Amino acid sequence: MKDAAPTCKHATDIANSNPMEMRLEVVVIPVSDVDRAKAFYTDLGWRLDLDHAVGDDYRVIQFTPSGSGCSVIFGKNVTAALPGTAQGMHLIVSDIQAVCNELHRRGIDASEPFHDEGGVFHHSNGKCIANGINPDRKSYASYATVLDPDGNGWIFQEVTARLPGQRGDTSFTTQLYQVVWGGDAIGT
Repeated sequence: MKDAAPTCKHATDIANSNPMEMRLEVVVIPVSDVDRAKAFYTDLGWRLDLDHAVGDDYRVIQFTPSGSGCSVIFGKNVTAALPGTAQGMHLIVSDIQAVCNELHRRGIDASEPFHDEGGVFHHSNGKCIANGINPDRKSYASYATVLDPDGNGWIFQEVTARLPGQRGDTSFTTQLYQVVWGGDAIGT
């Protein structure tokens, strides 16, 4: 008699179990010119945490955006990805216009703010995108973009109130609840 096949947990079983703690702390981005990238991220005002080389064949640089718990690493022989292929990395800000103004003041070519007409998340294909900040200044609804010298793409997203973790969570605005869960009031 064969041993019984192991049973697989279903997604709902896993979701209802105690979650494993996982923190995103490092994103590796591919660059072609390490010193040029270092200058760009310095100009952004990010904190330089590390610049370490071993011989001529390995160098790792780590920067951390102000207020972030996640850092960015790039360098020589730290990733096999092609330069410029890191896209859609979001940097959360509380005032999108102020960030765009500051980036332009620093000589960084950032896009003008834009918003998704649906008001939930931008479309990567450029459809349903409108110029300017979301007219209702909804949280999560206004964006701007910037490319590093290799074309790695960063998206600034304005967040002024956080999304809920689950239905019935009352630690966020009614506006956000309605966008995410529907209904007229929390818990409906």
